[in-house]
Amino acid sequence: MLMNRKLRYGMIGGGQGAFIGAVHRAAIGLDGQAELVAGAFSSEPKRAKASAASLFIAPERAYGSYQEMAKKEAQLPADQRIDFVSIVTPNHQHFPPAKLFLESGFNVVLEKPATLNLAEAKALKKIVEKTGKVLVLTHNYTGNVMVKQARELVRSGYLGDIRKVIAEYPQGWLSTLAEKGDNKQAGWRTDPKRSGAAGCIGDIGTHAENLARYITGLEIDSLCADLTTFVKGRKLDDDGNILVRYKGGAKGILHASQISVGEENALNIRVYGTKASIEWHQEHPNELVVKYPDKPREIWRRGNGYVSAQPAKFTRIPAGHPEAYLEGFGNIYQEAVRAIRAEVAGKKLPKDLDFPTIDDGVYGMAFIETTVKSSKLGAKWLKFPKL
Repeated sequence: MLMNRKLRYGMIGGGQGAFIGAVHRAAIGLDGQAELVAGAFSSEPKRAKASAASLFIAPERAYGSYQEMAKKEAQLPADQRIDFVSIVTPNHQHFPPAKLFLESGFNVVLEKPATLNLAEAKALKKIVEKTGKVLVLTHNYTGNVMVKQARELVRSGYLGDIRKVIAEYPQGWLSTLAEKGDNKQAGWRTDPKRSGAAGCIGDIGTHAENLARYITGLEIDSLCADLTTFVKGRKLDDDGNILVRYKGGAKGILHASQISVGEENALNIRVYGTKASIEWHQEHPNELVVKYPDKPREIWRRGNGYVSAQPAKFTRIPAGHPEAYLEGFGNIYQEAVRAIRAEVAGKKLPKDLDFPTIDDGVYGMAFIETTVKSSKLGAKWLKFPKL
């Protein structure tokens, strides 16, 4: 079946007052390969309808709930129904709609972390395998060109054997009890019922873990975690420090904090090998620092001819024009569209797809649960579970 058209997609969550929904819509729009035609944009039907109207969604496809959306979209003719759904809700509303839409015959793009807990993530993996549908997890920083370049250097052996990995993600926006005000983001991210067993570690610590594993390919053997809730009255952790032993002998330090006053979004990673080392900072995303034992360090910049072929495929604009947050999301959606086009057309998925999957989601939930357990046991070393 020839697919000479844009993909059609729907969105769950991301309506008026939300942050991440607008990010996803902008990222999808970068390549003009998909159009928003339906949605259940809020758990409150009135707000959902108002949000749909503001996005010019046809009234008959502005749904009051995701359950209604799944049922009615599945009843539409194949040339009208959505090809995939983007789920941009708080964590507790990841698994139920993802399960329903997969089982109703739709592909899914899902915000991270994958689910509320590890049991849900494992169940979701089984559903993905059973239905044969595409599920893409939006760990957006893996879409950055120089992050992909960092991975290429590791894979090619340019760094030699990896000895140490340090991934940090400090923020300062929760240094006060912001959840007691009208800050919607703070409200759900610090609520165990909506966020899950972890706060800071679940929200941004998973990004540090995922970035380290994406670049290095290293799997965790065991970890030791010390989580703290510094702000009085808060129900979940707002700071975490984790020591990691990787399979193969490398060691790691993962640090995440949302009470680091003055920090904005300072995700960064350093990877130390036997031949060379690399360093990448999210706040300077177009640069990759490469360091050597016997010559001056180099700064590699996105868009130049020395960037490897695979990362270069994701470069959108010439050197000197910054690419960052939205483009990272856009690169994940670019790959998601390739996969979903193939699935809708009944073809085999391309072998060179580069996006986070449900396997990354399961791994991330195992990381959260092991970290929380270690901390509750007094920073005890725990083996990482077999998945």
